[in-house]
Amino acid sequence: MIGIVGAGVVGSRVAETLRLFLHQQIYIYDTEQIVAQRLAGRLSGGKSQFSVVDRNTMKSAKVVVLAGPSPQVSMARELLAAGVCVVSTSDDISDCLNLLALSQLATENNATLIVGAASSPGMSGLLVRHLAESFDSIDEVHVALHGTGGPACARQHHRALSGQSIGWHDGEWLRRPAGSGRELCWFPEPVGAYDCYRGELPDPLLLKRAFPELERVTGRVTATRRDRVFSRVPMMIPPQAEGGMGGLRVEVRGMKSGARLVDVIAVAERVGQVAGVVAATTAQAIYKQDIKDIGAHVLGEKSMPSSLLLTQICSAGINLHSFVRA
Repeated sequence: MIGIVGAGVVGSRVAETLRLFLHQQIYIYDTEQIVAQRLAGRLSGGKSQFSVVDRNTMKSAKVVVLAGPSPQVSMARELLAAGVCVVSTSDDISDCLNLLALSQLATENNATLIVGAASSPGMSGLLVRHLAESFDSIDEVHVALHGTGGPACARQHHRALSGQSIGWHDGEWLRRPAGSGRELCWFPEPVGAYDCYRGELPDPLLLKRAFPELERVTGRVTATRRDRVFSRVPMMIPPQAEGGMGGLRVEVRGMKSGARLVDVIAVAERVGQVAGVVAATTAQAIYKQDIKDIGAHVLGEKSMPSSLLLTQICSAGINLHSFVRA
């Protein structure tokens, strides 16, 4: 069976996707039990049975998706020690580093840990692998994200504009102030064009792990002048229950047939929806043993069945958009 920790926006989308995949037995745990019960009551029926359980019962699941706010490392450590496979949706740099450090624990307990299986990171890695197949070699990846999922995601986006951005540049990690480096990026309609700025995102870290050959990797988020001005003070207005239409843009540069090319692929969908579908699809792949490697991994690695995952993600309603050169 598959378990879900967190019944917020992302957790709800994970549950809905597993129901779409006709998964039979699903456990749900949330610190607010009434929220978990409401989600289970809404989705139970047909071939899928949702059960609200306590934290300890999650250790009896085969795979658990961590869909709550960061940090997720404590819960991941507890589950891996019990031999449970874990799919993390964390988009916090420190949390992702701590999760990757659990690789030995996962290996010792014959378990799989997927770090950053959400929209950005997660979907971004799968899209890079998809584009890389059409190149002879790639050396640059630039990711841009628009929108937020639930309240926890909105708070993380707020923090991402006030910290330090990391990027890989010609053999070394560079740190730049988040909120700097404006670049106009075009997303598929109905999102359109937005100014994007460096953000404290884990994508460069995880993409460099999945694609060691890369020479330059950057991550940016869209932001208004107001977002940048107020990013260094606590959020004064509570975030919405779920953000509006979001977007993910992945730009890959490399060589093909002796010429240098640039390809762009993107997604226009609510961020929470993309994150939930990616996490659920990854968990399903572990459950069905399409992903067998133990230890810590990130999406986009050569060992991951990226084509299969992307096919299932698209079948769950996430559409890919390619930018066509004139």
